[in-house]
Amino acid sequence: MAEDDAGMLSARASASAVEHSSAVFWLTGLSGAGKSTLAFGAEKTLKALGYRVCVLDGDRLRTGLNRDLGFSEADRMENMRRVAEVATLFADVGVVVIVALISPLAEGRELARRVTGRRFHEIYLAADLGTCEARDPKGLYRRARAGEIAGFTGIGSAYDIPLSPDAVIDTCSKHAASSVADLVTYIRSRIELR
Repeated sequence: MAEDDAGMLSARASASAVEHSSAVFWLTGLSGAGKSTLAFGAEKTLKALGYRVCVLDGDRLRTGLNRDLGFSEADRMENMRRVAEVATLFADVGVVVIVALISPLAEGRELARRVTGRRFHEIYLAADLGTCEARDPKGLYRRARAGEIAGFTGIGSAYDIPLSPDAVIDTCSKHAASSVADLVTYIRSRIELR
């Protein structure tokens, strides 16, 4: 395999070592819509099928790479930009990337699309506010309603519903396993086997 001057595999050599093309599948939706559940469920299924796959989860990234960012509009844009840059690095070496990020701003999702390029797939997890608030897996809606979290998406800050996403998965009307299966089917239909 080709190495650069630092002894690292080039993106081209690394990508040719895998059995499939790469892409970035960007899951967007309100907190509680099922982004992490679907992302990690799809990752498990795809890895069992032999795919090289990585999940970039918003909660995990906020405690590491993006821990210096708040929740202002500028910080949310920077959060999405950084995640898109990391996703692109993984995709460049042949990895299927699943991003699980609220991504509330349409402008931020468009920025991610520009950074990532033609490999970007925006997948909207459609779940209404009432359903997400009833699920409230992390207690965030309760805290936002109590005034403990200012600017929480869906309560104190808007979520721009995607106008023309590449795919929509309705996570209100299906069980998680069915939604994971839908996501896996979509991903497999967009990844070229070599």
